[in-house]
Amino acid sequence: MLIGEVARRSGVSARMLRHYESLGLVRPSGRTGSGYREYSRADIRRIFHIESLRSLGLSLREIGRALDEPGFAPAALVDDLIHRTRERIAAETELLTRLRRIDAAGPAGWEDVLQAVALLQALGSKSADARQRAALSSVQDASVPVEALVDAVLSETDTNVAGALRWALARSGDDAAALLARGLDSPVAEVRARAVRALAELSGAEATARLRHALDGPDAVVRGYAALALGSRGVGEAVPTLIGMVVAGRNDTDAADALSVLASDTATADRIAAGLVGRLADATTDAAARGRLTQALAGIPGPRASGALAELSRDEDRAVALTATYLLRLRAEP
Repeated sequence: MLIGEVARRSGVSARMLRHYESLGLVRPSGRTGSGYREYSRADIRRIFHIESLRSLGLSLREIGRALDEPGFAPAALVDDLIHRTRERIAAETELLTRLRRIDAAGPAGWEDVLQAVALLQALGSKSADARQRAALSSVQDASVPVEALVDAVLSETDTNVAGALRWALARSGDDAAALLARGLDSPVAEVRARAVRALAELSGAEATARLRHALDGPDAVVRGYAALALGSRGVGEAVPTLIGMVVAGRNDTDAADALSVLASDTATADRIAAGLVGRLADATTDAAARGRLTQALAGIPGPRASGALAELSRDEDRAVALTATYLLRLRAEP
């Protein structure tokens, strides 16, 4: 079979077939009387093998080794191909993400594009100072999409930079809450914590709704941050979680402060006092937790809390009794 017919049947151009021959990948079995290359069925089968291996990403040199070295083992090469392919996909995905973000910023000209690229690169810099400057400048620069700020917040480990990014997000518009909420489903605990802390600094109904949803999650840290934020917003659903934080000794002072903020009306104050007293009476509550619960009653107004403190002033635990007595004295002062 002549080269033209081989090219037609195999889909490989005659020029490429000649290139394969120059590299020694294909060696036509014979020549016609006129000197033209003549390919056998074995030659054509080898061409198809070459094309199959090319489709896997092998270089022509690697293909030559695979076909001609009898002891060549494919496992190591395939593993290397997998690694290279993953790296290429990651690089292409990163490029696509950057292009999407630049497009989302709606650049009017190349100056806007270059400015967006510079800020995106700064957000991903190894320098914490550079990342912090980029976060702060993003508030005045609309070329940084909210999605880029959210990704930066969820990955940031430096405390100061994280604070700057949360500050910038709080001023970035209404899209941040929905994007941050995705971080609450991350398998990484640190990412979930960063997401809820950033949500806590957002205002608006959607952020509040996302924080409410976080109260039902399995992560105690996420529930705690959500409860503290909701308590400051007057959302009564946070009360059980806040009381649980006082018992556990996890941000218990902040939790007690949030409970006092929530106890702004008599009905809510009585409900909070009843919840605190209920945990005080629980046999599984240890002495340290009972002390914290007693202290938390200090910030709760109303007769229910006062009555609980009066009863606790006679508690068999001397530390609890002394604390309750002191708190009653403070409440009696004008």
